[in-house]
Amino acid sequence: MVAYRGGAPVLVPEFLSDVRHLARSFPPCTHVLNACADRYHFTVGLSAALLSGRVSLFPSSQAPEMLRQLSAFAPDAIWLTDENGSGNGLPCMTYPRERAAASAAAARCQPGAAPQIDESQLLGYVFTSGSTGTPLPYRKTFGRLIGCVHEQARRLGLSGAARWAILATVPPQHMYGLEASVLLPLASGHALCGERPFYPADIAADLERLPRPRALISTPVHLRALLGSGVALPAVDLILCSTAPLSQQLAKEAESRFRTRLLEIYGSTETGQIALRRPTQTAEWRLWPGVSLEPEGESTWARGGHIEQPTRLQDVLERTGTDRFMLHGRVSDLVNIAGKRSSLAYLNHQLNSIPGVEDGAFFHLEEPCDSHTGVARVAACVVAPSLDAARLLAALRERIDAVFLPRPLVFVAQLPRNGTGKLPLATLSSLAAQAKPATTA
Repeated sequence: MVAYRGGAPVLVPEFLSDVRHLARSFPPCTHVLNACADRYHFTVGLSAALLSGRVSLFPSSQAPEMLRQLSAFAPDAIWLTDENGSGNGLPCMTYPRERAAASAAAARCQPGAAPQIDESQLLGYVFTSGSTGTPLPYRKTFGRLIGCVHEQARRLGLSGAARWAILATVPPQHMYGLEASVLLPLASGHALCGERPFYPADIAADLERLPRPRALISTPVHLRALLGSGVALPAVDLILCSTAPLSQQLAKEAESRFRTRLLEIYGSTETGQIALRRPTQTAEWRLWPGVSLEPEGESTWARGGHIEQPTRLQDVLERTGTDRFMLHGRVSDLVNIAGKRSSLAYLNHQLNSIPGVEDGAFFHLEEPCDSHTGVARVAACVVAPSLDAARLLAALRERIDAVFLPRPLVFVAQLPRNGTGKLPLATLSSLAAQAKPATTA
């Protein structure tokens, strides 16, 4: 079994038939931007690209400017989609949903051997936005990615004889989603779930349909919404979380409500996953075998193991052993106001711990200093329909130093999170500039 779609199983012969058919259907090209929303369609597209020697592209976003820059990197790239619409300026190929029944049945009866992929074959490039805004490509070879997810399966307890069903709320185009919800099940004999549910009721319903053992791949934002929804939560046998700091309080509640264990992944687009912890038991992260962290000046570099090239990490790390470390937040999260230091991660934790706050985020303003005083400042956007500014600021004063109170504090109906729960700084700054602030405390 390779996948579940709508609760129904997809077996290996059908999967191989779909892969071979799509591989034969590609137009002349060497690069594929796989935008399929259905995780099974995405997996078929990824596998067909591999089988036919094509390279997959994973941009950090699908914004028009990002795709224009991507076209300069790969002028022959095509856009593979399973939804209506254009390729945002790229030549578009629609996923072939319908095939001749007789041909598909014949392929399933005689599927042939599973194709063998050379470990040195280039699977694709993942892109970060880069400090200048120009997308920076990072190579990902098949063998290193598979070796990485084999270790992940071992660490998660998914390397035994049991066959797991894996549901994910994160997009497969994101590095975390690619590794955990696509390559992990493919490489370890488990079944991925084609759906990508967003609303809590849909997540619970999709989980309930899957046989056990079953795992949920998610993010702190999705977990918090799910736990606060009031929806009855089915038991799961594992929760895997990543993309943003996870509080111990939220981890404990998730383990209790889902009657399970929760593990957290640390990694980046450039490196992929490199460390794991169980936050209810320890704050320390344990590195993947062969991966090392090396300080150079004020930075920390990750190298070795499955990492394709030495990478400077954007986080403040403290090594606590040869294969262990503590995470103290992102370099860009550090806040220094009037000689006092804090971090956005700490401020966000305090904000979101206030009863009545459904979601909230501190952020650096693009113009960080007050024009009148010259003092640095931070802002915050918050979803808290039962609170007003005075009550929320009073609660914050009980938790943080007054110099870190947000200026402005903006109440919004919903934070503009992307598919992995992250908040683009430019979007937050735009909200702060356009909305009428609740206060300029």
